[in-house]
Amino acid sequence: MATRDALWRYRNEFGDAFGRTYFRRFGPGVASSVGLGTYLGAPTPAVDAAYREAIELALRSGINHVDTAVNYRCGRAERVVGEAVRSSPVDREAVVVATKGGFLPFDGERPDDPAAYVRERFVEPGLVAPDALANGSHAIAPAYLEWSLDRSLDRLGLDSVDYFYIHNPETQLATRSREAVYDQLSAAFEALERRRAAGDVGAYGVATWDAFRVPEGADRYLSLAEVLARAEAAGEAVGDDDGHGFEAIQLPFNVAMADAFTRRNQRRPDGDDGDRVSALELAHEADLSVVTSASIGQGDLASEGSIPTEVDATLAGETPAQRALNFARSAPGVTSSLVGASDLDHLRENVAAGTFDPLGASAFDAVFE
Repeated sequence: MATRDALWRYRNEFGDAFGRTYFRRFGPGVASSVGLGTYLGAPTPAVDAAYREAIELALRSGINHVDTAVNYRCGRAERVVGEAVRSSPVDREAVVVATKGGFLPFDGERPDDPAAYVRERFVEPGLVAPDALANGSHAIAPAYLEWSLDRSLDRLGLDSVDYFYIHNPETQLATRSREAVYDQLSAAFEALERRRAAGDVGAYGVATWDAFRVPEGADRYLSLAEVLARAEAAGEAVGDDDGHGFEAIQLPFNVAMADAFTRRNQRRPDGDDGDRVSALELAHEADLSVVTSASIGQGDLASEGSIPTEVDATLAGETPAQRALNFARSAPGVTSSLVGASDLDHLRENVAAGTFDPLGASAFDAVFE
């Protein structure tokens, strides 16, 4: 698991090569504000090899935050992340490793009949009850999440992960009420509190796509204040003297998808009915780390002309991808922005984005005026 001393040593080794605020508070210490995502790519040995090389280069170049999930690339992503971290000359304690559980994973390749695979591998053995499934592929019942965490640790070949996210909990809203989903999260958080006490996870959170950025009345909306309240109650229920381990959220944010900053859809705890703020503002007030996904729109913002001209002119960076990444890193409250790269040239481009300074708070606000 990452430690304060090792994270700071990593920062002291690489910090002078980057712009201001490149390293930011994360976990027990600080970590790079450019993180490496591992979602994209076919589940093939060739892509495995490319990711392994890219992760190893990233760790040697100033990126020490790697994000994955049990289901990414049919389960192959975690294996590659673990191999790269374990073989790296960089100390494991200097790397923030995050994974996620929620979507049922395949085992190395996509099966011909996914529904039959889920039934035979998960439902019939009793790993997931039929009524716990949403969309035939998603579950956040405590027993399943604990199995998922164990599966992740095994695939990674690590004793612990620094962050474990419940993956897209809003998926459960397709089959149950919002209150029932909050109750599910309460039970899941209690399980994760116990795993945190056991040393299997450093902290936990939720990784979302829609939940915190859509309008309050939308079908896939969740209240960040309510989710946080459930985590606080879970910490009390488990009896942890340190409070709770809910420390981070992950959500999409980029120049074309800025709802987490622009939409005031979250109510402050105990605030009046009109007291609404954005997800980023509420997360900042709650002292949560915020990790952005889709930071360059899964590549859509990497071409010339993809960023609005008036915004592009305010951003530092030699390429559109660097400027798009620096836009995400500039948002108030953002801890780290993820970008996937299995191509070494793209990886070097992403690392170099961190050598440019992000926008200051006033300059970022001015983009939306």
